[in-house]
Amino acid sequence: MKFLTYIKYFYFLFINWDARIAWYMIKQEIKGEKKYGINTTGADELHKLEKLGIDISHATIYMPVSYTLLEEIFEQLPVTIRNHFLDIGSGKGRALCVAAHQGFKQVTGLDFSKSLCNAATENLTKTKEQVSSFSFKVINNDAFYFEIPDDVDCIFFFNPFDEIIMSAVVNNIFTSLQNKPRKISIIYVNPLHKALFLKAGFTETWYSKKMKYIEAVILEIA
Repeated sequence: MKFLTYIKYFYFLFINWDARIAWYMIKQEIKGEKKYGINTTGADELHKLEKLGIDISHATIYMPVSYTLLEEIFEQLPVTIRNHFLDIGSGKGRALCVAAHQGFKQVTGLDFSKSLCNAATENLTKTKEQVSSFSFKVINNDAFYFEIPDDVDCIFFFNPFDEIIMSAVVNNIFTSLQNKPRKISIIYVNPLHKALFLKAGFTETWYSKKMKYIEAVILEIA
């Protein structure tokens, strides 16, 4: 079953990018899934939601960020940022599980797909068996209306939706900051709408781009 998942994912990457990127990514998938003991490989499951009558017009293609990039990003985060990690568009929970291994006390995932939330819960339960010192919550909800908890100090995005939803999320972040002023870090992979954060006063503190398509930034505000 796992082998078939890898084959399907390789084909997806090959069709959407090229053979070099597909081979690079699939090697990272196999290594990372084994290292963390979770099942998060997969892509483009949004058509299943559309068949259920769920509006996906503002959503982007589902796929997980590579393990190598995730680990590199966490190495760049300030050591003081390890309280509450929020993944908006959390999918099957890969970033949440890695965040738990990286020392976050609490991780929260938000996704509008119930099936992806269920998968994330299963993966976090497995991670809990390895790392007992964190708590987790997975919420099936729309990011547009989600109130950012006042203790969140790190928010993760992998280009989960369009500019309309992201604008609302940026406003939600600032509402939370007004309620409780604090330092907060934004991890943004494939940052198509980075300008919204820069315009709102965030500063880009780290940037990485590999193989033309693999791009990420860390944005901070204090």
